[in-house]
Amino acid sequence: MTTTADLPERAESDGDSAELLPVATPARTRAALRALIRPDRGLALTGIGVLVAATAVGLLVQPLLGRIVDIVADGRPAADLTLPVVLLVAVAAVQGLTTTIGLTRVARLGETVLARLRERFVERALNLPADRLERAGAGDLTARVTGDVARVAEAVRSALPEMARSVLAIVLTLGALALLDVRFLLAALLAVPVQLLTARWYVRRALTLYADQRIANGAQQQQLLETIGGAVTVRGHRLEARHTERSAGRSRKAVDLTMRSVNLVLGFYGRLHIAEYIGLAAVLIAGFWLVRDGAVSIGTATAAALYFHSLFGPVNAALVLLDDAQSAAAGLARLVGVTDLAEEPDPAAGRADPDPVPVPHQRTAPDATAVTATAAVTAHAVGHAYGPGRPVLHEVSLTLEPGEHVALVGTSGAGKSTLARIVAGVQQPTSGTVTAPAGTGEAAVVLVTQEVHVFTGTLAEDLRLARPDATDADLRAALATVHALDWAEALPDGLGTVVGEGGHRLDPARAQQLALARLVLADPALAVLDEATAEAGSAGARVLERSAEAALAGRTALVVAHRLTQAVAADRVVVLESGRVVESGPHEELRDADGPYAALWRAWSGSRTAPHP
Repeated sequence: MTTTADLPERAESDGDSAELLPVATPARTRAALRALIRPDRGLALTGIGVLVAATAVGLLVQPLLGRIVDIVADGRPAADLTLPVVLLVAVAAVQGLTTTIGLTRVARLGETVLARLRERFVERALNLPADRLERAGAGDLTARVTGDVARVAEAVRSALPEMARSVLAIVLTLGALALLDVRFLLAALLAVPVQLLTARWYVRRALTLYADQRIANGAQQQQLLETIGGAVTVRGHRLEARHTERSAGRSRKAVDLTMRSVNLVLGFYGRLHIAEYIGLAAVLIAGFWLVRDGAVSIGTATAAALYFHSLFGPVNAALVLLDDAQSAAAGLARLVGVTDLAEEPDPAAGRADPDPVPVPHQRTAPDATAVTATAAVTAHAVGHAYGPGRPVLHEVSLTLEPGEHVALVGTSGAGKSTLARIVAGVQQPTSGTVTAPAGTGEAAVVLVTQEVHVFTGTLAEDLRLARPDATDADLRAALATVHALDWAEALPDGLGTVVGEGGHRLDPARAQQLALARLVLADPALAVLDEATAEAGSAGARVLERSAEAALAGRTALVVAHRLTQAVAADRVVVLESGRVVESGPHEELRDADGPYAALWRAWSGSRTAPHP
């Protein structure tokens, strides 16, 4: 089953390109929308039914006004006007009440569907493979989760109810014209070809234009994120002018596409006005001929003209709402593209979260042979590449025995973090197999990196993300394990202190201890630490190393060592060079072997004395 476009979007500027996340096909987008609405079919049918009743009642206004015209034209007594006027008041009251009920139900349906879409998008986005997000760039996902969601939300809240009411009004009004005299309907339909051509002209240009506009906005956000995030490096290498020009170029492209959309809308409105004049002139001429021939009364001709005039609003609204509909459809297709991408088979897909996350028991690369092992963790012939010609790991095999602590060391770019993320389950290997321990109620594997996020809320709520049923005593025990209880209880409100955005600020060392406490609460069989003490600086390094050592006690651990003191404390050290394992053994053995690890040790410790044989 085809769920996304065959080829992913690509954004190119200044010679660089990013493989953007896919966009769903129109057919797949419609299918996804039906699936979102299906649980609330009753609400949808009720809302549409009430709107139909409201519109039908409203169509009584024109015949009643025509009746008043006939009474006046025939010179009848003023008392004859009482009934039509009373009925007009009743029609207004009933139509107002039913319209309010119908629009409320349609709006509730829209908000429910929107909430379901948001939840599904966030859930699936969190499960996207890390390397897939890296290829797309943060700007693409950011544009979808902000701009596209906002555009769909705006359409749901305003365009959907108005579109439903407008379409119903058009259909029922045309039926009412036919009831007066079919020739009035034929005259009114003269405007339809112009309107259909206008809609076709608009739709053919709008969908592509709005999709290009979304891509340009994503590329613009990506450039801004890269420039601001790397501001120190940009200034250090005197690249301000180049990055400014790139940002300006992508901004110019976004502005140019915006102006093209404005001109498109102006042309759309102009064609609609022509259709209105054609239709109204045709109905008035038909009314003149029919009244002259005695086929209809003046009041009936008046009602027909009023019917067509009343179509101006709903027809224009429906066609104008094509602008919002096309824009929302483009945004919805981009959102569905992400949800479908996450639904594709991806045995390695876990939650790429720098804090404790559970991962699957076994992750196998495509066409790989499963490995059966009794060890806590077995990586067999694991290879990984971030794209064609960009291999990072080559046939890496690694075994961690139950309870063993293994330190991964190597120079920058050796593939340590990639291997750690594959073992943790947040990234899929290109080849090979990883077999990890299965969970028994708790998380099987937990990954903690140097990029720790402190979630907004109380300290207790932040900790309970790892174990929602933890008691305050459990939280204090976890904090005590990682030597963080003293400073936690010293906070203004203790465990009730609000931390995160807008709350009490935690320095990097304390934030990392918080992540380690979450690891203790999750109680995984395997813990993976990817330079989890790197952000503390020299002053807090020893404290964090003690915290990490306590958090890892009694469990199997794979540690990407930022400082070689972590390698000294490990049961075994594995040295990576250019994505290959070149050494493996205890610290003392490798230090004395005069190999790659010995060179790293000398460089790190500052000693230039040759190691003893």
